[in-house]
Formats: sequence, structure tokens, C-alpha cells
Amino acid sequence: MQKKATRDAYGETLVELGKRYENIVVLDADLSASTKTGLFSREFPERFVQMGIAEQDMMGTAAGLALSGKVAFARTFAIFATGRAFEQIRNTIAYPSLNVKICATHSGVTVGEDGGSHQAIEDIAIMRAVPNMTVIVPADAIETKKALEAIYHYDGPVYFRLGRPAVPVLYDEDFEFEIGKAHKLCEGKDAAIIATGIMVAEAKEAALSLKKEGIDVQVWDMATIKPIDQEAILEAAKTGAIVTAEEHSIVGGLGGAVAEIVAQKSPVPMSFVGIEDCFGQSGTPDALRL
Repeated sequence: MQKKATRDAYGETLVELGKRYENIVVLDADLSASTKTGLFSREFPERFVQMGIAEQDMMGTAAGLALSGKVAFARTFAIFATGRAFEQIRNTIAYPSLNVKICATHSGVTVGEDGGSHQAIEDIAIMRAVPNMTVIVPADAIETKKALEAIYHYDGPVYFRLGRPAVPVLYDEDFEFEIGKAHKLCEGKDAAIIATGIMVAEAKEAALSLKKEGIDVQVWDMATIKPIDQEAILEAAKTGAIVTAEEHSIVGGLGGAVAEIVAQKSPVPMSFVGIEDCFGQSGTPDALRL
């Protein structure tokens, strides 16, 4: 199966968008090689701002650029975007609902050997609790490309969560992405798996394995965590059981978001696959994912 990192797809797509939309500006916090904004900086140096190791300043500057009519893409590692710069995101970007796209990379435990200090496992929970913030976690390179186009046209702040390693490509170029809508990858009547990010491919593999055992499982790609697709969740609940899967803490992430809908509108048994209430640790991405 073809694999490609979502951060690579982001860098390439940003250049394509930059050629079409002159109001795009990109900011980075001294990580342009890893975040892939270096591609944009070489193509459009006059629209790229290297902020240095100053994430809080970067978010404030992005807010100012948005006020001047630009669509600002602020890029850094997820741990720094949502941790170090939280106050600026909350009060300077989300509170006035400015057109800033916070595009974080190196999320979750698949950052690998960088260890628990650099593995953002709380970022979805943090960002989805912020009013006016839209939260999107694409599953593969194609969905990243399609979502990035949608994010550009969406008026308001967005948290766009990407990863470091190459992941399986699940979609083809005809795939259509819509903010707030989940995509069903597998039909099934016995249970449903609702997954996001890199766990979508894992969920699809799990469904294929269960099929061999006579268990028929739906698989949903819940790329938009907020606003979440309530209709998809209620359809999944009709199977009688839901499992959520995410590369994130099970506290406050996708599982929590799905459970909020299920508890209110269609109670069914649920199970949560994710990181238990603990920090990450150093190791290879594949080992940590297990």
C-alpha cells in the first residue's frame, strides 16, 4: 500500500494554494524543514514569516495578519502550538474568531524518539474546548490536501492536526472533503469503529480481520472532531456498539466527543482505543503505536 506523511502533503498543497490565492501568508517557528513550510518559503519568500522559537509571538502576528485581510497559516509542532501558545490562541485568535489556520505537525506518540515531552496527546481535547475553534484531523495525504483547500475557504480559526510518519493512502483524487462530515469506509451491522487520523487505517485493517471471524463492522473516518458529525454517530449507534480509535488521550478527545452525542441521543455500549491517562515515552513510532 502506498504511504505518505500528512506533513508532506501539507507542504506540497500549501504551495499549490499559494499560487492560486495571493492572500495566503505562512508563519513558522524555526521548524520549516520538519513542518515542510520550507517549500512555501522558497516559492513565496515575501509571504513567509520565520518567527524563530517564539510560538506565542507567531500566533499574535498571525492574528494581526488576519485582521489585515490575510489568511494566515501558522505552523509548528503540536506540543508547542497548543501548549506554549494556548493563551494567544484563545484570546487573540479564537475570541475574536479570526481567520487563522493553526496547522500543527508531529502530533501524538508517533513523534517517536523525541519522547513524552514532545508527544502532544492532549491537543485535540484542548482545542475542541475553545469556542469558535474548528478541529480537523485528516487520515491520509489525500484527505490532507482536500481538507487544506476547505480550510482556506472556511472563514474562522481552525486547528489542523498532522503527523510525522508516512501513513497509508486511503483515498483517491476524486475524494470530496466537507468540514463537519464523516466518511464511511466500511459497511457493517454488528458494531462500528469511529476513528480519526492515523487510526483510520488501523480501524480499516481491524474491520477486515473481524470480517474473517464473521463480525461485520462499520468504519468511519471522523476527520472533523469539531463540529462533529452527529448524523454519522447516530447511524453508527444503530449497530448497537461503538469503538472509537485515536492517537490521543482517551480523556477529552474523539472518544469523549462521540460519547457526548451517544449519551444524549442514542445510548449504546462504547469502548475507547487511545492513550490511557498517561504521558508518552521514547521509542519507535511503530512500537509506541502498539
